[in-house]
Amino acid sequence: MPFNQLKRYNDLLDITGMSPHNRNISLRGVFDRDITNNTNFKFRTKQITPTPLDGEITMDTLFRHLTTVMVNKKTRAREYDVHRSQRLHWVKYHIEEKKKDNMLVYSVKEPDGNRTYVYDKDEKYVIVLEPLRNKNEYYLLSAYYVRGKDAKRNKFEKKYKRRLPEVL
Repeated sequence: MPFNQLKRYNDLLDITGMSPHNRNISLRGVFDRDITNNTNFKFRTKQITPTPLDGEITMDTLFRHLTTVMVNKKTRAREYDVHRSQRLHWVKYHIEEKKKDNMLVYSVKEPDGNRTYVYDKDEKYVIVLEPLRNKNEYYLLSAYYVRGKDAKRNKFEKKYKRRLPEVL
């Protein structure tokens, strides 16, 4: 399982043949290395923190958002998502802005508030951050492989056309 910690962008983590228990241990090792134990987990000098859930900020919530997908908006039920999970180690790579070409980094005003997007056009991978007003930090809302209808309609490239003048 530790071999997944050797994976680099744009390799995929080897998790498909694992039992759910071993898969979770492997993914948690990558997550802890890149996020939980990373005191310098920042985007453009702003600290990144997990999204609060019911007033509670936990790394478990963030881990769940990065490895599962919402399957029922009404109940907010989530299920394991292999596409997000295989790319878990891409979060740190993109937050550190190591990739320079074919990247869109922008902020937009959304109905739920301002969002900052880091979008890798080549890999169709997006990180969604919520800039906090009057604070020098972000909430990491999600990160995922863009597929299905969002990929077909170039959702993030269209958002880019209505971007704010500066990244928040």
